[in-house]
Amino acid sequence: MNTQRDALVAGRTALGIELGSTRIKACLVDADDPATVLAVGSHDWENEFADRVWTYSLDAVWSGLQAAYAALVADAEARHGVRPRTFGAIGVSAMMHGYLAFDAAGELLAPFRTWRNTTTGPASAQLSALFGVNIPLRWSIAHLHQAVLDAEPHLGRLHSITTLAGHVHERLTGRRVLGVGDASGMFPIDSATKTYDAELVARYDGLVRDKALPGLRELLPEVLVAGEPAGELTPAGALLLDPSGELQPGIPLCPPEGDAGTGMVATASVAPRTGNVSAGTSIFAMVVLERPLAEAHHELDLVTTPAGDAVAMVHCNNGASELSAWAGLFGRFAEAAGAPVAPDAVFETLFREALDGEPDAGGLLAYNYLAGEPITGLEEGRPLVVRTPDSRLTLANFARAQLYGVFGTLALGMRVLHAEGAALDRMFAHGGMFRTAGVAQRFLAGALDAPVSVADTASEGGAWGVAVLAAYLRAARSGTPLDVYLDRDVFGGFAVETVEPDAGDVAGFAAYLARYADGLAAERAAVASIALKGAAR
Repeated sequence: MNTQRDALVAGRTALGIELGSTRIKACLVDADDPATVLAVGSHDWENEFADRVWTYSLDAVWSGLQAAYAALVADAEARHGVRPRTFGAIGVSAMMHGYLAFDAAGELLAPFRTWRNTTTGPASAQLSALFGVNIPLRWSIAHLHQAVLDAEPHLGRLHSITTLAGHVHERLTGRRVLGVGDASGMFPIDSATKTYDAELVARYDGLVRDKALPGLRELLPEVLVAGEPAGELTPAGALLLDPSGELQPGIPLCPPEGDAGTGMVATASVAPRTGNVSAGTSIFAMVVLERPLAEAHHELDLVTTPAGDAVAMVHCNNGASELSAWAGLFGRFAEAAGAPVAPDAVFETLFREALDGEPDAGGLLAYNYLAGEPITGLEEGRPLVVRTPDSRLTLANFARAQLYGVFGTLALGMRVLHAEGAALDRMFAHGGMFRTAGVAQRFLAGALDAPVSVADTASEGGAWGVAVLAAYLRAARSGTPLDVYLDRDVFGGFAVETVEPDAGDVAGFAAYLARYADGLAAERAAVASIALKGAAR
């Protein structure tokens, strides 16, 4: 008896789709056993830097979603001999924050401004002072208020703002809602009420009362917590996702979430004193708090789990993209030399070579700043490799410096959280760079001076996480808390590998980070003196 095929035919499944920065990924799981992945599909895409704005077109959003969904259906057919036509539940997640502004007819009023844009400094500073909490540059409220400060003409027609996951969900279901984790990257959340902080909403409405804007609660999506019903797939939504017409409407959807929330789910890090690190185009650490922070810090964002519990987040705009660019260069060199190497093998070789590097990377420094980095006060980035004449330039040291560079800014922010006394019992890591066993995980443990765990789900990421949230809809009806559901029904059978920090790595990374912090002056000088290609100073 083919139980997986039966689950597909009967629709006892949960579909998760996540729009990441470089890939849209779909993941289908058995709703009765979400640890079992039945099929996957993906579509690669890239942001554009147009008119000095990091953006994606909405056409690219929908063509990419359709391609990823079609690939998943094809994978299901190849594996199980059946093309799924329905699912038990669907979940959508995407990169958080940014600014998607619409008029009453649903027309986009300005190009989608992603989390990567760091042009909201005046708004961020004013709102942080007004609210008494850190409002990062990438948050939706910072983008909205910067548009107010700049008197952008589209504000006269503004009817609603949302995130990418919220927009996709609304087009699929007709409901303008958002999971609390994603909503917490738009505007501060009151963890007691699990919705926008009413006092801060009133403060903002008072600040802009002479600007002829709708009230903030009218502009923002309704907030839902994990497990709450969030609508059903409409006939129009089904055709948007699957233009072939095979996909049937009427499928329930869970609240749309952000990639931070799905990362927490994918690593079972939703209870107090747990945390996770997610590495991709950006890199961020999440620690679920057991008590409030003593004061506001610009390095720390306050967001929530998908269940609404308070989380301290260290978010870095720049993750593994520069490392990937160097891997592409080495891959091309091998090809030009007549010895082509598969991309995964290039990464494997570089990572293994890094293990032979000196603990402090031999005096090399690598800055992965393709974009601005708020934690270090940079509005733009210039990727740099810097070394002194007495450094030791070897492939092993270069590879280690690049890996350390991915964790550099994150480590600066985590030191602030450590000084706050935030308790942490376990830290999980996930993302593609952790697929090579024993390398990135080991270096991260050294960077944080803390044990780091990686589960079998490390490379599945947020698409699997939001599929689990979709499957959780049924368990939530019986009152099962999310953390209990994850521990009992999802992660019970997963193998988890934990690496303790190596004393030599800890000391070596500390030396690297001290030079890294000093060398930020060179990064600032590069931004000030080297214009973007084709840009006028």
